[in-house]
Amino acid sequence: MVFLSRQIHFLCRQKDSDVLKSLKMAASKAVGVDIMLHILRKGDDGSALMDEIICAVCAHSESNHVVVGHLAREKPEGKVLEAWSGKMHGSRLKLFDVSSGISELLAVKDFTEIIYVKKAAYLAASVMRKYVVPKVEKIIVDERKVTHSKLMVLTEKILLSPINIDVKLKAENVDICYPPIFQSGGKPAAFSNDDVLYYDSGSAIICALGAKYSGYCSNVARTFLIDCTAEKCYAYKVLRQAHDAAIAALTPGSMVSSSYQAAVAVVRDKAPELLPFLTKSAGAGIGIEFRETWLSLTEKNDRILKDGMIFNVSLGFQNLVDKTNSVKTNNDKTKEFSLWLADTVLICKKNPEVLTAFISKADGDAFYSFDEDNAGLPSMKPAPKADVTVPVKPVPKPELMLPLRENLRSRSRTPKEDLRKQLQSEILKNKTNEAAMRGDAADHKLLEGHSSSRSMEELVAYRSAGDMAGSNRLEIQVDKQNEAILLPIYGITVPFHVCTVKKVEIRGDCNRGVYVSITFNVPGTTASSLHATHLQNLIFLKAATFLSKDRSHAAEVIKSVKILQKGVTERARRASLVSQERLQLCDGMRRDRIQFSDLWIRPSFAGRGRKFPGTLVAHVNGFQYSASKSEKVDIMFNNIKHAFFQPAERDMITLLHFHLYDVIMVGNKKTRDVQFYNEVMDVVDAVGLKRQSAWDSDEIEEEQRERARRKEINGHFELFVKRVVSVWSQPRLNQLGLHFESPSQKLGFNGVHGRTTCFIVPTPSCLVQLVESPFLVTSLREVEIVCLERVSLGQKSFDMVFVFQDLKRDVVRIEVIPMTSIDKIKDWLNDINMKYYELKLNLNWRKVLKTLDHPDSDKNDRWEFLNPDASDSDIENTETEDEKYEPSDSESGSESDDQDSDSESVVDSGEDKVLLAGSNDDDDDGAESWDELELKARDADMEMGSESDSEDERQRRREKAKRHLNLQHSLGLPHKRQRAN
Repeated sequence: MVFLSRQIHFLCRQKDSDVLKSLKMAASKAVGVDIMLHILRKGDDGSALMDEIICAVCAHSESNHVVVGHLAREKPEGKVLEAWSGKMHGSRLKLFDVSSGISELLAVKDFTEIIYVKKAAYLAASVMRKYVVPKVEKIIVDERKVTHSKLMVLTEKILLSPINIDVKLKAENVDICYPPIFQSGGKPAAFSNDDVLYYDSGSAIICALGAKYSGYCSNVARTFLIDCTAEKCYAYKVLRQAHDAAIAALTPGSMVSSSYQAAVAVVRDKAPELLPFLTKSAGAGIGIEFRETWLSLTEKNDRILKDGMIFNVSLGFQNLVDKTNSVKTNNDKTKEFSLWLADTVLICKKNPEVLTAFISKADGDAFYSFDEDNAGLPSMKPAPKADVTVPVKPVPKPELMLPLRENLRSRSRTPKEDLRKQLQSEILKNKTNEAAMRGDAADHKLLEGHSSSRSMEELVAYRSAGDMAGSNRLEIQVDKQNEAILLPIYGITVPFHVCTVKKVEIRGDCNRGVYVSITFNVPGTTASSLHATHLQNLIFLKAATFLSKDRSHAAEVIKSVKILQKGVTERARRASLVSQERLQLCDGMRRDRIQFSDLWIRPSFAGRGRKFPGTLVAHVNGFQYSASKSEKVDIMFNNIKHAFFQPAERDMITLLHFHLYDVIMVGNKKTRDVQFYNEVMDVVDAVGLKRQSAWDSDEIEEEQRERARRKEINGHFELFVKRVVSVWSQPRLNQLGLHFESPSQKLGFNGVHGRTTCFIVPTPSCLVQLVESPFLVTSLREVEIVCLERVSLGQKSFDMVFVFQDLKRDVVRIEVIPMTSIDKIKDWLNDINMKYYELKLNLNWRKVLKTLDHPDSDKNDRWEFLNPDASDSDIENTETEDEKYEPSDSESGSESDDQDSDSESVVDSGEDKVLLAGSNDDDDDGAESWDELELKARDADMEMGSESDSEDERQRRREKAKRHLNLQHSLGLPHKRQRAN
């Protein structure tokens, strides 16, 4: 690439030019720059094209001396680049190295770059702590002979496969900065040689590795000392203190040289005789380049440090001589030694942040001792020349060694919970910044669960009294044409729209007839949508009860009302659907189509459609599923929010699941989740009374057939997914960002969502449960915080609540999660940068969110009351465990599980759905025993009687119960205690 003031020249292949052509128009409109493409043909060395580019550069400049900036440190690789380098140096162009200028431009990292470096640093520290250190310990315990190069190869494989150490990073984004370095038994080198790892007494082992994530580098190095003398141990302590001083000096506004000067000052004060052996630099800047030389931490670098810069702070002592040990043993492998420490450090406004702090460099973690007498080696005085003798002993047998984790290693490691808290504080800071940038704007397209209720103004049965058909019959009538129910009230027929009826039922029989009870929806309650100002002063009828002598007529009325309500509800559902674009069918041959046959769909069709599988076909702009000529479902690509592919591992089905932006109709059901699946084994098995043997050949053959069928079906699904992804990767669909996600079964956990216990698993962007209905699909990018409730000592389970950025949206609740899964869930939340809180009680989230959504509430520290360190006054308005939570429709499952009840209404009833149940520990003394509760229930049944009893019989039972209670009072018998509210 050659950049001019008005042109950018590209020398590239045909494949690359096809991609760059799309930028021509955009670059011209945006910045007025023309993109010139010089296409390199197959077999062409590009010499003529290079001459054209050089001529264009010369013609663009008015001066005879054309200065061209280039990256001198980038060595040309390949014939084309070598030819270009020769052309540049052989021309009359004057070349100037701009490496330092570009490096300075890229020195301060933005938010995305910092995240990449943090991930790379976490990977490097995790490999060091979780693999390298245990591997070296095991080699020492087993007395094995392993070469440095072998350790290098093994560590590199682990680093390139982060999943092996439970680091949730994509392997395709991971790379190494350099081959891992292992050195021991003498002078260290810049690579791992073929010498055997030396771990006898007095040895020093150096381990270093660098990891890349998305092209951004990190580095970490540690030194471990085995049964070393006081002189070596003291040298390490001085190096660690100097390394800490170099890191602490990295503050915004200071000069780069202050870091190395701080390290020199510590060495000069603690051990001046070690100063000549100190490295000449304390490291350098790090980012896309592993070493940004212009940011080297040397003594004379006068550049200014800025917030957002990242450094590889690398410090060491080279070629030290252990005079004490050499006199005693005369061992060349322990006579000379070197020490090395390195960390990746981010400059922040206050204090620098060590990104590789996950692996400790404390004295207790660096000193090993095989001698039981010296396992707890005391702190040594600052006298490096002290003549302390350590007798040479052969490495003892493993059974004679002290346990490494208990005695040889210090217990001073940072606890895992402290690391979680540290990560959570960083996540909270990032969440606060994101909330400030986001402001109060809400993306309504991503919101789920739109209200389908109708306002009171729409519920009109008759425009005027003249439109109502006249009738002198004083009985309940149903006008199906005008969707009204006519009720006789004080001799007058009064019409009511069927949408105002909440429930209609037969309450009981008597000798005179049956009671028909009608309950209406009324405005003014908490959840009601009828809040018009002109309705506030009106009086509404809440309920009415009628006595009907004809039971068959009453039953017919109730049936007609419910049928009419169901029809109105269905029309309202279809009217609320968002119009979709028209499906464009493929024009190719049938065999060339991307299709998958013999698939079942959920939610299923009504009638005959539920008995037969169908075919899913990928067309130009969407999918079409058809089970018959009349039963079809279209899913547009631009309506797909999340796509999932879950092979059969734990479950007996392999499935494709689509979570949509807008709801669609599947048969007569409105849903936002559509799933296509296939069973991998027969659900019904023949179970006989004969006892089966574990080695029965028939059973073994049956298991083999099931495994083969599972593998075959999973293969068919994978092939279909790959073909669909190839369509989605086309330029016309790139902007949709569609891809299939697969749940991570290793991170799954059991919990209660809806009404059943299910296995819930995370994906890269969601938390899902796709096997049992109702489905759970929670988009993590819409979640603000996660709250872990009922987390206390002695509890066997806890609850997890997802609170969304849109506070008007109901929370998603997962209950009764085993306490054994809490550590795994916390680690997963940290990995996805999700802020979580822990509470000992359950909260009434509807009241909490309503309070937080108030315009006067503080949006910066809105979640501070969830902090366990907050005072009790911060949560005085929240509820405790006494208030049982009843999930709403959006919490109990996605909209795909629509089960229409006969009593469903188009207008919300508005009744408060939060029930109070149980009591807390302070009220246990006033609770009733089981015997008392059983006696109380029996008395209530005696008072109420059966539905067939008359009112006179019920009244006689009530009076009898009162006389019995008065008799107990007069005799002084204990009566049942009333539970305190």
